[in-house]
Amino acid sequence: MESPSMRGIAGLAAVVTGGGRGIGRAIALRLAREGADVLVAELDLETGQAVAAEVEALGRRGVALATDVTRAEDRARMVETALAALGRIDILINNAGIIRLHDPLAISEEEWDLIQAVNCKATFFTCQAVLPHMLERGRGRIVNIASIAAKGGATACVHYNVSKAGVVTLTRNLAVAYGKRGINVNCVCPGIVDTPMWVQIGRESTDVLGMPPGEFLRSRLDMVSLGRMETPEDVANVVCFLCSEDASYISGQAINVEGGMIFH
Repeated sequence: MESPSMRGIAGLAAVVTGGGRGIGRAIALRLAREGADVLVAELDLETGQAVAAEVEALGRRGVALATDVTRAEDRARMVETALAALGRIDILINNAGIIRLHDPLAISEEEWDLIQAVNCKATFFTCQAVLPHMLERGRGRIVNIASIAAKGGATACVHYNVSKAGVVTLTRNLAVAYGKRGINVNCVCPGIVDTPMWVQIGRESTDVLGMPPGEFLRSRLDMVSLGRMETPEDVANVVCFLCSEDASYISGQAINVEGGMIFH
């Protein structure tokens, strides 16, 4: 295992939802490098098992569990499995999320409900499933993955933006509710991240917005002051910091990690 670079994470136990790819994978591996054991809760068990194996290769306990975060029974099993396999839950990372692109007038009620259910509702109820254990122990770190989309507007993903704004508000409310009982709750708002989700966004933008292939991504990257696409590791670095003792006085925040995006 690599030498930890952040205080207070070594020996802790973490649950990462949507941990089988992209940002979730990067977070799981960064936490493992800092000395945490990790349960990878992932809808696709095969990818979850691959990340759990990478965690094990870093010298930490890695557990994969097929998890649909929208199902109460799956959330309960996730908590039970983490407690049985890792002994406790010190860190919860709510990363699971989906996106669809449509003109606002073309969004169906079914699709609206699906986006809210995965991105916002499941985030709340996953917190609700884990919090009693954290409160019993008097400490815990929760980091929710929101999006810079929560703070702006867009043409083709109104329902996604609303769901992520809900995550920001949820984060602030839980931070207020449980801060005096030892629980820090924060969220991170990534921008344009080099993940399968942004491949999907690029593909759907061609159909929905009528842009040539790749044009939507190029137009968004023009807004990034640092001049490059964000990596999953860029997000994982900030998430890991929020889980560390160095962030012990930070709670209720929605921290942008987006390379200095200037909308124009």
